[in-house]
Amino acid sequence: MTEKACKACHFIISEGSACPVCSSTELSERWDSYVLIFDAEKSELAKKLNAKTNGKYAVRIK
Repeated sequence: MTEKACKACHFIISEGSACPVCSSTELSERWDSYVLIFDAEKSELAKKLNAKTNGKYAVRIK
């Protein structure tokens, strides 16, 4: 299965049909670049992406 990015929160999932972070079912296989968030509470990048959970996030979704 191809990795998909959630259009709502940008979290990248590798299986399933709903985002485990925000429960959205709007997923896209067309995304570009990603970042890994290890400490969402302290990360400035996580704040810019509005990421509240550690994980892999798409930078841009097409």
